[in-house]
Amino acid sequence: MKTFREDFLWGGATAANQYEGAWDADGKGPSISDMCTNGSHTSPKRVTPVFEEGTLYPSREATDFYHHYKEDIALAAEMGFKVFRMSINWTRIYPTGMEPEPNEAGMEFYDRVFDELKGYGIEPLVTISHYEIPYALVEKYNGWYGREVIDCFVRYCETIFERYQDKVKYWLTFNEINSGTMPMGSILSLGTVKGFSGPVNTVPDEKQIRYQGLHHQFVASAKVVKLAHEKYPQFKMGNMTLFATKYPNTCNPDDILRCQKEMRNMNWFTSDVQVRGYYPSYSERFFEEYDIVVRKEEGDDEILRQGTVDFFTFSYYMSTCESADPQIRATAAGNLVGGVKNPYLKASDWGWQIDPQGLRYSLNEIYDRYQIPLMVVENGLGAYDKLEEDGSIHDSYRIDYLRQHIKQMEEAVKDGVDLMGYTPWGWIDVVSASTGEMAKRYGFVYVNKYDDGTGDLGRRKKDSFYWYKKVIETNGKDLR
Repeated sequence: MKTFREDFLWGGATAANQYEGAWDADGKGPSISDMCTNGSHTSPKRVTPVFEEGTLYPSREATDFYHHYKEDIALAAEMGFKVFRMSINWTRIYPTGMEPEPNEAGMEFYDRVFDELKGYGIEPLVTISHYEIPYALVEKYNGWYGREVIDCFVRYCETIFERYQDKVKYWLTFNEINSGTMPMGSILSLGTVKGFSGPVNTVPDEKQIRYQGLHHQFVASAKVVKLAHEKYPQFKMGNMTLFATKYPNTCNPDDILRCQKEMRNMNWFTSDVQVRGYYPSYSERFFEEYDIVVRKEEGDDEILRQGTVDFFTFSYYMSTCESADPQIRATAAGNLVGGVKNPYLKASDWGWQIDPQGLRYSLNEIYDRYQIPLMVVENGLGAYDKLEEDGSIHDSYRIDYLRQHIKQMEEAVKDGVDLMGYTPWGWIDVVSASTGEMAKRYGFVYVNKYDDGTGDLGRRKKDSFYWYKKVIETNGKDLR
């Protein structure tokens, strides 16, 4: 019976805008995440076009990987990481995105990080753009709505590919690119919020702008994948999607068709383009229904065909149900998208429904569709962790969540899925992307940082640290 392969990539995941800090150090410019205030489970974070004195912008310091990278990588190595998912901060390389030459201090920082990882035999998995874009490109071009940003991104990729060609093998172009199908993606991914100021849940829902911006991201992604395949054959290029598994609320055919439509628009649309190399047929009706006209330039379709990815990666946290009945409200929260509550599932402190079997189901659905290697690059439980007087953190709830999901990953492997790795989200505590808070913790490592901005940034191992170390040592066999 199949189990995890011997070269399975066990590790953990982070993102520069939520982890790195040092927002203005050594020539770094502001990204859109640096313009977001803190928030909470009940009070949304805000976007401000200019910095407000006395307001906390949590990405400015985050949990300060910039000054703790040696300590943190040593902790990852102690757990036995085979892979370390991280992102490069675009504005650390090109502060406005438009400079003719890169910022050498920023380049040297990532040289040091990659060298540190190599010293421990850890493979970096680098997301090129993880929920950040230079704020100067937001102001000048309305983010990815401006086609000019494609060239800015390609130049950025040419720079990092050439510099780190002997240090990085695995690359992801855009984090959760399908977030651009939702209004929140205007802020997180697309940067199409020129002139906007206010709570993130009030950003205008301008589908025409979002889907045009998505097209430009598709073209940019395909161009750099094509570049990598031609010039750096040692690279493996992947996409990254937010997989929000959905079930029909009932066996009513209306619910089933509604669920199919939502799965297509939310989960399949962007990856169909990035993996198959063309817009899916069902997108035509969607565009017609919402009066969306995607403007393409000559050669765009050929670029999409030539720039398909080598492996598929995704985040998985929860599932929801879909109902065609307007009387049934969407009452379950989720990773940027909610839905109808499933009565068979429990939920996290943030209302995200816990569905380990949904991961097995999702892995099978994805692999059946694309038949390329898969990797779960985000998964985990955001929870309130209690720091005991003796410095310990007993997070049995997190261990149980991860145990159940790893079991289902193994079942998917037995089903025939080609699964290459697993990097649980926020292996060390980071700032929440959706709410801008620290209280929602995911990590195996606790960071002494709080929602009022206080804390000495000290690192402490949680119980889950030792548990995950054992999981890696046994290649997933010992989950006790």
